[in-house]
Amino acid sequence: MSRVSLEGQVAVVTGGARGVGELLARKLSARGAKVALLGLEPELLKEVSGRLHTESDWWHVDVTDHEAMARVAGEVKERFGKVDVVVANAGVAAGGPFADSDPVAWRRVIEVNLIGGAVTGRAFLPVLTESRGYFLQIASLAAITPAPMMSAYCASKSGVEAFAHSLRAEVGHKGVGVGVGYLSWTDTDMVRGADQDDVMRELRQRLPWPSNRTYPLGPAVDRIVAGIERRSAHVYAQWWLRGMQSVRGYLPGVIATVGRREMRRFEPRLSGVRTGLVGAGGAADEQERTESDRATTA
Repeated sequence: MSRVSLEGQVAVVTGGARGVGELLARKLSARGAKVALLGLEPELLKEVSGRLHTESDWWHVDVTDHEAMARVAGEVKERFGKVDVVVANAGVAAGGPFADSDPVAWRRVIEVNLIGGAVTGRAFLPVLTESRGYFLQIASLAAITPAPMMSAYCASKSGVEAFAHSLRAEVGHKGVGVGVGYLSWTDTDMVRGADQDDVMRELRQRLPWPSNRTYPLGPAVDRIVAGIERRSAHVYAQWWLRGMQSVRGYLPGVIATVGRREMRRFEPRLSGVRTGLVGAGGAADEQERTESDRATTA
């Protein structure tokens, strides 16, 4: 598939303050795209926007708030005149045994990753239809293979994969492209935050190669940019993820067998696993909700 030049196009990136979103914004800008950054950390968003090569702006918004996202979509169009690309990248994660998980954190993973992706799609679909643009939903290896201790994250990423596939079938006749981006463990605040827990880190290290590695951020984002330029239906941030599609039907049974053994091995230590959101992005989300609750009760 031929590549489409990003010069002069307008790209929206959620979760743009750090990690994949921040570097993606920089690389899209370097290719000539104007960038709208959306997220929860206004100071970081402003800083990232100020470093971009092209015209850019930022919006402080919770991707799970459908009214706020609809308003922001209108403001982005008013600011730039159009929207050509939307990347639903915002996400959080929590780990640990489901039975002992924090129900609020577990639910929040679903809300941000799955509902937030759908809210983003709903808000920007009208302007993408006008431009015959492209919507990229960031999923994960977790959408392809289940994993113990990651029930919320796997459920959310399986959900956004299904959402994006469904949306593609609905809007393709209108000229809107929809893609799913798959990433394995990539060097971000989220992954580093998960690795701070000894059990989660050791469990990941015991995964089979190549899924037990942490991959550098730069090459992963380069592949995402190339997928955007091609308006790809599937974007693989690590080369081997494409091959996982052909064996995904066998993976639940394999994981169940291996997981039983590993859970037995780690069971004496499971009570110490942190159950809240992980990483700096998770902390930002928790702070945002705390401040919102205080404002509501004031």
